[in-house]
Amino acid sequence: MVVTAEMVQKLRKKTGAGIMDCKKALTTSGGDFDKAVRLLREQGISVASKRTGRITKEGIIASYIHPGSKLGVLVEINCETDFVARTEEFQGFVKNIAMQIAAANPLVIKKEDISAEIVEREKQIYKKQAQGKPERAIQRIIDGRLEKFFQEVCLSEQPFIKDPNTFVKDLLTQTIANVGENISIRRFVRYRLGEE
Repeated sequence: MVVTAEMVQKLRKKTGAGIMDCKKALTTSGGDFDKAVRLLREQGISVASKRTGRITKEGIIASYIHPGSKLGVLVEINCETDFVARTEEFQGFVKNIAMQIAAANPLVIKKEDISAEIVEREKQIYKKQAQGKPERAIQRIIDGRLEKFFQEVCLSEQPFIKDPNTFVKDLLTQTIANVGENISIRRFVRYRLGEE
């Protein structure tokens, strides 16, 4: 199968990957577009996992004010270099995360940020709610409700507001792969007018 420039451009537009990576993925997949997208995602995840240990001292602090000026977000997202911090891709990611925080109201960035006491308290609540169910089903119920709790309160576990089939952690991984540097969501504050 001959890989055309149009095919490469179409794949590049969809994935944000480099031209040579797109050409290689299309060649490997025999011109199958969906398979090429999968190959690039797998490659991006492995590249991103190699970068996660790197120090992120650059980046930007961004704000998002929701129309009506009654809700606002400040977020700090770090990367390795100021060069990447100035790229359109990185700044678009930061804007999307600020909008996600405004819309979904997470309490923490990742699961590990929730105290063990809160997790235990939630488990006890779910255990009481599951009373009367078969014993072997209770743990599955608790685990399922705990996952739902994490999706509500943890930014990285939330479905992305612009694409509910993608989680914020997947968006982060994809952006790390695209920009070629480690990125970390460091902190955020969400303000709603009149809230304490």
